[in-house]
Amino acid sequence: MPNYLVTGATGLIGRHFTSLLLDRDDTERVTLLVRESSRERLADLVAGWPHPERVTLVTGDLGEPLLGVSEVTRERLRGTVDHVVHLAALYDLTADDEASVKANVEGTRQVVALAADLGARCLHHVSSVAVAGDYAGVFTEDMFDAGQRLVTPYHRTKFEAERLVREQHDVPWRVYRPAVVVGHSTTGEMGKIDGPYYLFSAISRLAALPSLPMVAPDIGDTNIVPVDYVAAALRELVSREGLDGRTFHLVNPEPQPVAAVYNAFARAAGAPTIAVELDERLSAGIVGLARLSDHVPGVTIARDAVLERLGIPPVLLETLTFPSVFSSAATRGELTGTGVDVPRLEDYAPVLWRYWREHLDPFRARRHGPRGELDGRTVVITGASSGIGRATALEVAAKGGIPLLVARREHELEEVRDAIVAAGGQASVYPADLTDEESVRKIVAAMLADHGRVDMLVNNAGRSIRRSIRLSYDRFHDYERAMAINYFGAVRLILALLPHMSARKFGHIVNVSSIGVQGIAPRFSAYVASKAALDYFAKIAATETHGDGITFTTIHMPLVRTPMIRPTRIYDAFPTKSPEQAADMVIRALEERPKHIGTPTGRMIQLAYALTPGLTDAVAYQGFRVFPDSTAAGGTGELRVGRGERHLSKAAMALAKLVRGFHW
Repeated sequence: MPNYLVTGATGLIGRHFTSLLLDRDDTERVTLLVRESSRERLADLVAGWPHPERVTLVTGDLGEPLLGVSEVTRERLRGTVDHVVHLAALYDLTADDEASVKANVEGTRQVVALAADLGARCLHHVSSVAVAGDYAGVFTEDMFDAGQRLVTPYHRTKFEAERLVREQHDVPWRVYRPAVVVGHSTTGEMGKIDGPYYLFSAISRLAALPSLPMVAPDIGDTNIVPVDYVAAALRELVSREGLDGRTFHLVNPEPQPVAAVYNAFARAAGAPTIAVELDERLSAGIVGLARLSDHVPGVTIARDAVLERLGIPPVLLETLTFPSVFSSAATRGELTGTGVDVPRLEDYAPVLWRYWREHLDPFRARRHGPRGELDGRTVVITGASSGIGRATALEVAAKGGIPLLVARREHELEEVRDAIVAAGGQASVYPADLTDEESVRKIVAAMLADHGRVDMLVNNAGRSIRRSIRLSYDRFHDYERAMAINYFGAVRLILALLPHMSARKFGHIVNVSSIGVQGIAPRFSAYVASKAALDYFAKIAATETHGDGITFTTIHMPLVRTPMIRPTRIYDAFPTKSPEQAADMVIRALEERPKHIGTPTGRMIQLAYALTPGLTDAVAYQGFRVFPDSTAAGGTGELRVGRGERHLSKAAMALAKLVRGFHW
């Protein structure tokens, strides 16, 4: 009864192959090489496989001499290993040369050395059809170096790894070349996004379009096989006698047109299918034109930006089709009578699609519930104890979202939560001081532990300081306090949540800014400057997180009647928005996710300053003169408003109405 040593048992093929190997009656012992960091995970897998008592785990690493297997372990294994099955590799078309060489070439070199050291009877090397590179024509199982060009680091390193196995003379060898390996044809299980899965996000978006037949060029053929076929074929071929020195193509017997592959998945997704393929001459012209565009920088940048948004690496365009036709007659002959055969993609494509949609779709976090864009979303709202934050939380909950309420005063947050629960919604309370890094770290950890995710963030908490600069000469702390909450507090929370949002490929951040940023707001140098800083942080962050599906909306909020403006009594006579009207702006930002939301007045002031900055300064100066510093700010408060008190001058009232919602 044979003994096996297997590398890469945690990988997709490795998991299925090892499980099948253990299920054979004639398997005596299977030693699995595993990195220390993956040992616990592999032990959990083994526990669910047949005959786990037949398995021994050995710690090692592809990057170490003799795979890092200790002398004591090697001494115990010498002369007892019949078959070394080398499955471990870096299967990643996007990986660079250094990573690919280390894993695929140097790793294989050490596998060869270890197999020789142990006196193994046979080394089974799992290579790839990628070794055929750009060879055009039939590539047989006997072929290897046919002068082909190897287009990516993956192609080159798989070729060099296979060369190492073929050219060594210490251990008999066999080579297996799978085609593009997809998930299990029955369960759909797949370990990571690879091969045709990169196209699934685009197909998913197409599913939202009317199901009209499409016309497309014939761009060539590919070759796809499910992992269960590859694992079953390996189990049969590895254990059979008399096959040393041979290569086996684990491929679909017939090339598969890319259009047919697309259609199989498009039908599963409910997306439009290709009804007509253009003839060979016209298709060749379109493909040639597309290749010429690769040399036009602007076109390439735009193309790559679109591809990145869809989660498609540009290198896939070079490797989507195979110019080679892979002969597999000898392999199929060896498998005759075993029941191991390649299933039709059309039969199992729906299974793969369902598994991808549920487990692998990198953008699945973007899906919302049936009630609308906010249904089921977890939305962090700062300053949620009153005013705009409270009104926003109530409206988010009414739309099926789960507001995570943040403010300093816990009892006020609990009142908001109780109101939401009484109305049939859900909410959670997270009291915090946003100016304290440890406080923010704790609430973010608690949010993720309680809810598993954060979808959106509304940075609403803020401090407004209305004081002229001449009254601020000895009050530098005004500027520090404004920055501490309005800028640093918001950025601190954003930075704490960005890694989580980036990992999920989705997140939306709403920053409640001020109409004052769009113009010149006298007496608000501390407040407006802190809001302007956050505006520009968001603009830059949006460019860097674009590929992660994270978006930002800045709301240039006009004057809102909240507790924050209460100390400034002249605002009693100003036209203002209610907290509920302001919350409607925030809800629009969450649902529609535009870059900016503002008011006609704000846009008018911004345009005026861009076109006539000197005149705008003069008008703002008049506002500075007619609207005094409040008593709370240290001014005389000479102009007072309120019942029974002197009202604003006609000039002041006219200016307040002209620039409705502006902070004076």
